[in-house]
Amino acid sequence: MRLFSTTERYGALSITMHWLMLLLMIAVYVSAELRELFPKGGLRDNMKIWHNMLGMLVFMLVWLRLAVNLIGPAPAVRPPMARWQARAAHWMHMALYALMTLAPLLGWLLLSAEGKPVPFFGYELPALIDPSDTVADVAEEVHEFLGSAGYVLIGAHALAALFHHYVMRDNTLLRMLPLR
Repeated sequence: MRLFSTTERYGALSITMHWLMLLLMIAVYVSAELRELFPKGGLRDNMKIWHNMLGMLVFMLVWLRLAVNLIGPAPAVRPPMARWQARAAHWMHMALYALMTLAPLLGWLLLSAEGKPVPFFGYELPALIDPSDTVADVAEEVHEFLGSAGYVLIGAHALAALFHHYVMRDNTLLRMLPLR
């Protein structure tokens, strides 16, 4: 498999980044959802720290993912999809990239506005702003909204890939699988 994408298939770098981002997003969601099952302190606090660090990792890696996507061509869908489907796919990808940039950025803003440290694997990221209850409240609301919207976006993306594979019988999913 080639490192970079061609007009026929995504390259190893794009495929790896795609599936890595999915695994990180799953870990972000799992750490957020499971922490609610534990009493305050201890493991619950650790889950929140992991949620924050993994979210920031998503934020940092999404820029690498965007750069990788700009390097090579997007492989053609065979047989070609309808124009409306191509537009829907484009907007779905834009929404997913917005999620992967805005949700972590708002999490960083939230921690900053709360005057809390922003942990990142043994380091502490700088605060984006001085503490502000008003900003913290708005950032939290929007961050949680994006988190909920993420379930829908990720689920719709996965269902669309399966629809293309099993119903449309095109190569949409196959282009992104590591092995054929």
